[in-house]
Amino acid sequence: MAEPAFDLILRGGRVIDPANGIDAVMDVAITGDRIAAVATGLRGEQAREVIDVQGKLVTPGLIDTHAHVFQHVTGRFGLNADVCGVRSGVSTLVDQGGPSLMTLPAFRHYVAEPSNSRVLCFLSTYLVGGLEGHLYPQLYGPDCVDVDDTIRVGLENRDIVRGVKAHAEVGGKSRWGMDVIRKARDIARGLDVPLYIHLGQLWPEKEKGIVDPDSVIEELVPIMAEGDILAHPFTRHPGGFISTKSGDVHPIVKVALERGVRVDVGHGSHFSFDMARRVLDAGIIPDTLGADMHGYNTHVGSLSEAESEDNPFFGKVRFCLTHAMTELLALGLPMDTVIATATSNAARMIGMDDELGALTKGRIADIAVLDVHTGNFELTDNSGVSVKTDRAIMPAFSLRAGQYMAVDSPVVVEPMRLAS
Repeated sequence: MAEPAFDLILRGGRVIDPANGIDAVMDVAITGDRIAAVATGLRGEQAREVIDVQGKLVTPGLIDTHAHVFQHVTGRFGLNADVCGVRSGVSTLVDQGGPSLMTLPAFRHYVAEPSNSRVLCFLSTYLVGGLEGHLYPQLYGPDCVDVDDTIRVGLENRDIVRGVKAHAEVGGKSRWGMDVIRKARDIARGLDVPLYIHLGQLWPEKEKGIVDPDSVIEELVPIMAEGDILAHPFTRHPGGFISTKSGDVHPIVKVALERGVRVDVGHGSHFSFDMARRVLDAGIIPDTLGADMHGYNTHVGSLSEAESEDNPFFGKVRFCLTHAMTELLALGLPMDTVIATATSNAARMIGMDDELGALTKGRIADIAVLDVHTGNFELTDNSGVSVKTDRAIMPAFSLRAGQYMAVDSPVVVEPMRLAS
């Protein structure tokens, strides 16, 4: 009797693979750690194991473009990588600004290497990295940036360093103008990687502050280049996409997009349904999603209730990457567009679209299997605004390099069901 051609067949799921233009009921076969076939009518006897995924979505492995998983080193801010990754149906995590030139070796040894999830990073601009979630602005000025050494360390670790992270917001601008952002740009150019910029107020303004929060993005955009990324387009905090003067999307955002600057949702504590509608109504569709879970905004963090109430980052809403995908669906984005934000577009953002983000024969078998529940659901943002939706995406299981990964993470929470 002939040996089976495949180790595993995922049979009969709705395959959505935006990179290859596929949206159809198909079978996906895996041999070892590679995708062996995407086809219809694969026979059960061709594989050692068959998993029936009828009624489920089968997509390329999910990529979370905004994670905070430098556990312990970044204090209460950093979560466990696998809790945010494979245990919640996500294959690849990109830590945004946790490790710095001084702490990157620890990030590699204690986080990236032992995790079952694939863990990458956007290297912090700042010497101290993301200590305690950037609570102390005195650590993040231009004197706390070393351009040359950050480039050196980044080049030595280019396999996991996929970009550079910095913050452009009113508290920082009131202290240092755009000096830190220019240094961050120089680091990114020296590494030939994207520059990822946080928008939305992070720190209190110093002394008299700045008169016009819109000046942050006005001065930021000329510094950015094609492939760089603006984060938090849906932020409810000043200094973002929405002009504080007009209440509409600032015109310079369109200028940035025309120059090839990309947009990452960076959900976290910044997501606002109201702001999202304004941005989407202006014709701006985010390229990537990014959950932005951390220890101050999820129920798996270590803050006490009292600490949580006093913390500027804290949000009481439970969420994860698939929950954020559900919110994009509720805002009217098509399913294939939502899937692309966490697969093909995300792979392109990190410069790995030749390896990840597609169900192409011969590629690594990172695959997500998702349930789409129907019913009456209520979603609530960090401002307390609620919307209703009739679909909710939940992870069923995933494959990471061909290995089955069960979903058992406490961050995975089904949206609130409403009575029919």
